[in-house]
Amino acid sequence: AFSAAMGLSLSSILLVYTGASVYRAFFITAAAFGSLSLYGYTTKRDLSPMGSFLIMGVFGLIIAGLVNAFLIKSTGFQFALSGLSVLIFSGLTAYDTQAIKEMYWAGDGYEAMTKKSINGALMLYLDFINIFQSLLALTGSRNN
Repeated sequence: AFSAAMGLSLSSILLVYTGASVYRAFFITAAAFGSLSLYGYTTKRDLSPMGSFLIMGVFGLIIAGLVNAFLIKSTGFQFALSGLSVLIFSGLTAYDTQAIKEMYWAGDGYEAMTKKSINGALMLYLDFINIFQSLLALTGSRNN
């Protein structure tokens, strides 16, 4: 059900933005996501203190987005939220990758590892989708 809902919401993007801007945003997102995930996997720096700060940033984005949608209705504010969203979810990509790596090394049983792998894949999927949508809002050209 979740995948179907995400597919429907993402398919509307093709109606709103030009194909070239969707491709551009996708490839920028893929390159950034791969680099950030590699950084999160290979860094010796502990990213866990950054995680709670970034999660609070996500809640702030949600609240600010709702306020903008219903009260302010400012395109400039939405542009700023999109830029902030790219930064927050970029940090979460590195953080989530490191957290997944640490979960992997915990050495749990098969059932626990299966659940953890699904949870980890969902976290990274949501990071990717949010970066993609935010970059598209920042750099995308709309259809006329």
